[in-house]
Amino acid sequence: MGCGGSKYGDIMKVETSGASEQTAQQDKLTYSGVKASRQMAKDDLERMKGYKDKIKNVANEYDIDPALIAGIISRESRAGNTIKDNGGWGDYDTRRGEYNGFGLMQVDVNPNGGNHEPEGEWDSKEHLSQATGILVEFIEKIQEKFKGWSKEEQLKGGIAAYNMGDGNVKSHDVDKYTTGGDYSNDVVARAQWYRENFHL
Repeated sequence: MGCGGSKYGDIMKVETSGASEQTAQQDKLTYSGVKASRQMAKDDLERMKGYKDKIKNVANEYDIDPALIAGIISRESRAGNTIKDNGGWGDYDTRRGEYNGFGLMQVDVNPNGGNHEPEGEWDSKEHLSQATGILVEFIEKIQEKFKGWSKEEQLKGGIAAYNMGDGNVKSHDVDKYTTGGDYSNDVVARAQWYRENFHL
């Protein structure tokens, strides 16, 4: 796994434009793009170290790059930093008066969205396993939907689908409908940083 590859493609070969200005502004960064994604991943590194063994175990279970799991954890919860004070819940839905996401990887619990029943504690291996299983399902749906795409293109599309469903991946512009217009690009750039700097 050290090369960045898995049966779902090589995260280091996925093209990425990194974080949008909207996402970068969460950290009050004056720049966006890959540089911003890498900085945010770096800022989450110390917290991420606490989940290293769980990430590696789950990655082996699903034959997926552990750096990708770390990239999603960084994007979704800043390695737990944004959710640790309220039991792991995040993405508050003002219309429903309830939270949409749970855990480090923010499993979608919205009945009008993923409608998943959370498994395990918010920072547990059970949670990471559930969320990674959902990710893999989306990657496989995109592989089926876009058979002519390269493995890396399918991987990127699957990451986007994890954010807003495979029905919203309609072309190579996979982030057209994602949060911040950059979800897969940001996650990929963070994952690439973790692949290079977080020895998983």
